[in-house]
Amino acid sequence: MAKLNIKLIFLFKFLLLLIICLKLYSNNLKASENIIALGKNSAPIKIKIFSSLTCPHCANFHNKIVPKIKEKYIEIGKVQLIFMDFPLDQAALNASIILHCLDQKKQIDFLDKLYAKQSKWTKGSDIDEINSNLKKMTQKLGITSNEFGKCLKNEAIIDKILNERINAQKKYSINSTPTIIINEKKLEESATFEIIEKKIKKLI
Repeated sequence: MAKLNIKLIFLFKFLLLLIICLKLYSNNLKASENIIALGKNSAPIKIKIFSSLTCPHCANFHNKIVPKIKEKYIEIGKVQLIFMDFPLDQAALNASIILHCLDQKKQIDFLDKLYAKQSKWTKGSDIDEINSNLKKMTQKLGITSNEFGKCLKNEAIIDKILNERINAQKKYSINSTPTIIINEKKLEESATFEIIEKKIKKLI
């Protein structure tokens, strides 16, 4: 009987450890698969936008050029825009972390708000003040102060963002933001709608 109890205890501990490992793996997998995109996965043209959420040029691209691409090519299923993180400072990294903590249905809306109100939330004498600005924005989405704090410490998301930044730097030699990659080819010209449209038309 004693030997049977020892075996049952060992089996229970093993199963508990297995459940914990699977849960950790699942959380990491969810973080790595969380892609923020506009358009169908079946779209023949994939445009990756590597940007920093504190970069004014990135905000200009998102606010003025993305809507044109969306209206003309995303809605007809020809293009998928994939928004890639390339934070240039701590504030941009924190904003990206918060973005990835959100439910996927809220991410595009929050991304739009981050760029539309970039000049406001980035104002601050230090990172704590900027974080406070971000917290106020997320409260409108139902994120509590406690959830906000936990999100900023989410190691799976932090690792995802930083590792993808390193990999992108190596793969595409990114030296400025936004950097546009169209079907895995880096756009070397200015990232204007007219130039991007020419590239799209050649691929359709």
